Amino acid sequence: MTELKEHWENIYAKKSFEEVSWFQKHPETSIGLIDSCRPGKDDKIIDIGGGDSYLAEHFLKTGFSAISVLDISQNVLNRAQERIGPHSSNITWLCSDIVDFKPSDSYQIWHDRAVFHFLTSNDEISKYVSLVNRAIHSGGYLILGTFAKDGPTKCSGLEISQYDTDHLEQLFTEFELVSSHRVDHETPFDSIQKFTFVVFKKR
Repeated sequence: MTELKEHWENIYAKKSFEEVSWFQKHPETSIGLIDSCRPGKDDKIIDIGGGDSYLAEHFLKTGFSAISVLDISQNVLNRAQERIGPHSSNITWLCSDIVDFKPSDSYQIWHDRAVFHFLTSNDEISKYVSLVNRAIHSGGYLILGTFAKDGPTKCSGLEISQYDTDHLEQLFTEFELVSSHRVDHETPFDSIQKFTFVVFKKR
């Protein structure tokens, strides 16, 4: 087990979903941005770092049939499946560090709320950019939520990278910007985390 995987397995072994700063009972921003891409019910959607977020469950309940959730922690994926129950078998669960992920599918929508900003080295960032270039098909969408330039500098004891829209546009050159949003996320601890959200379309 890598040091990073061990870190996240320990986090989810000790804390419930409601006890982590990124908890959202209803992920309104992500749902709205995905809906804005007008996906078909059988379009392939992947939630990166989805863990036991309610996002995949929402789209499952609203009739989408090709949902995948990727997370580095098997603990959190198991917890999500237990919460959703028998219908969890209709979701594809993928346990992988994002920089090691080798997708067997291409996706219409790639959603990542708060994974990309944990990549801090140029090598990791380059691997992620290459990954989405391969994994999202032409005309597909990349939805990213990262800590903003005036957002947190660390999360869960780890260093992070901060982004604004211009910086993200410079990195993801195979995509065109559809929309960008500044979002204040209220944590379960009554603090505010400032996010940059972008929607990109593959050229």
